[in-house]
Amino acid sequence: MIHNISIDELLRQAPALPLVDVRTPAEFLHGHIPGASNVALFTNEERVQVGTTYKQVGRDEAILTGFDYVGPRWSGYIRQCLEIAPDKRIAVHCWRGGMRSGAMAWALNLYGFEVYLVQGGYKAYRRWCHRQFARNYDLHMLGGMTGSGKTRLLQLMQAHGQQVIDLEDLAQHQGSAYGTMNRMLQPTQEQFENDLAWQLQYLSETQPLWLEDECQMIGRRCIPLPLWQQMRIAPLIDLQVPLEQRVASLVQEYGSLDPGFLVESTERIRKRLGPEQTKHAIAAIRDGRMADFIRIVLVYYDKTYRKGLERREAARIQSLPASGLSTEADMQNLLRTAAAGIPATVAPDNVS
Repeated sequence: MIHNISIDELLRQAPALPLVDVRTPAEFLHGHIPGASNVALFTNEERVQVGTTYKQVGRDEAILTGFDYVGPRWSGYIRQCLEIAPDKRIAVHCWRGGMRSGAMAWALNLYGFEVYLVQGGYKAYRRWCHRQFARNYDLHMLGGMTGSGKTRLLQLMQAHGQQVIDLEDLAQHQGSAYGTMNRMLQPTQEQFENDLAWQLQYLSETQPLWLEDECQMIGRRCIPLPLWQQMRIAPLIDLQVPLEQRVASLVQEYGSLDPGFLVESTERIRKRLGPEQTKHAIAAIRDGRMADFIRIVLVYYDKTYRKGLERREAARIQSLPASGLSTEADMQNLLRTAAAGIPATVAPDNVS
């Protein structure tokens, strides 16, 4: 049997209801619903040919061309779906709930699957994502200069039941010129948004949501504007960790990275760091003097952070001394400070 299902109904049943995306591998790679499996009806090239036939000849000929491609492959699609949903209960979608998902639903239904056909397809999920970004959240921002241990604090807070989203983890980038750590590959902008919206759906709007204070761009990925606008006016706790402790933490984090990667990344901020400081930083990297390298680049990053704070309303910023030595102790201090009261957020006219 084939049932029509809305995107909201689908998400309420996830992940208990396996989801199959029948778009091409290229479409799936560009952006997909988290947890979906790709059972592509057409290859990338076949989809182009079917589309060309549709435009140049007509709908009927395009359908026949499509069946010429997929005709010998139906048994393979069904076997793939049996692996994904052995109990024969499955949801299916394409770009906007058209012929591709309809054809797959027909074949699976014929085999005996209970099929849930997602109305509006992936396009409906994208609209749903934008609704998540526009919701009003009780945001609490955690700030602090580079090396203050913000990410470790947020991870520990999440383990203790606080609502936390790690934006840098979703973006696969730590936000600086060295942010890929020479190993991380950023998702597409669309997939970053898909994953972010997926996490937001599970959060309560009446409970604090902790985020790290970020630039709107995390590497090459952009925080969606409605959420970013809320982040900019949210109250912020600014961790004050001693410089030497920050240097020690960063040496531990970056010291084992490939020197060639560090040199190349330093070259990318030459204009902002200055030619003389860039030369000294690169020399320190090549000599293995990691603490000296960190101190040089921190001058630039600390200055950038202070400029960012100046663009916030001072009344919504609360400084919090932190040792940086014990994440547990710093977390308890942070939560006590937050419970005592951070200045309330007041939305500007352009934020709903």
